[in-house]
Amino acid sequence: MRQLILDTETTGLNPKTGDRLLEIGCVELVNRRLTGNNLHFYINPERDSDPGALAVHGLTTEFLSDKPKFAEIAEQLREYCRGAEIIIHNAAFDLGFLDMEFGRLGWPPFMQHCSGLIDTLLRAREMFPGRRNSLDALCERLGVNNAHRTLHGALLDAELLADVYLAMTRGQESLVIDEGESDAGNDGVPREKISLRQFDLPVILAAAEEVEQHDGVLNGIDKGIKGTCVWRREPAPPEGEAAPAA
Repeated sequence: MRQLILDTETTGLNPKTGDRLLEIGCVELVNRRLTGNNLHFYINPERDSDPGALAVHGLTTEFLSDKPKFAEIAEQLREYCRGAEIIIHNAAFDLGFLDMEFGRLGWPPFMQHCSGLIDTLLRAREMFPGRRNSLDALCERLGVNNAHRTLHGALLDAELLADVYLAMTRGQESLVIDEGESDAGNDGVPREKISLRQFDLPVILAAAEEVEQHDGVLNGIDKGIKGTCVWRREPAPPEGEAAPAA
């Protein structure tokens, strides 16, 4: 499956009042693996950024003045995204600007060129109800390092969102301790294998009282079946003798 994590920066918050795209970043995942085949554009928006937006992205009118206009990069963007599943954090915002730019060219809305959409903000709200679900908050919660993010940038934010998305959806994959990269399920569809060696799993030992209670349960099972139950590592002690301490 080909997925693209997409992010944009803009001159302001509302495309309907003339705000424009000034940066687009896309990160490619194929079968949940980063390929390095990313796409990034700075765009001349043909207008100044609002002061609030400029403080967020830091891309000045002077810096953007010699960059291509959207119409000059539109075909490359469309072909790169064609047929892929798109992953965006707060998709309504980015799609509003992309649809506006596509509309200026007489093209159908952006998602009509793609196969599907995942909004990680909506997913995060389902996973973490009542909590902050900004990209920075999710990075902190899911252990994604964003220390280098001092200003917003479309490609940087797309790269962070790729790591966040993989962390959010890791449990949906088969967790198989195996060195191989893939396997096929009963239906013949390839299944990704993820080594659990990457996780630092804590080992919590049972307390002495818990061990004693456990042995008492096993003794009762042994007595009922007049033998040794399958949960014992050693044969049951003779009747009347206590089980050895673990």
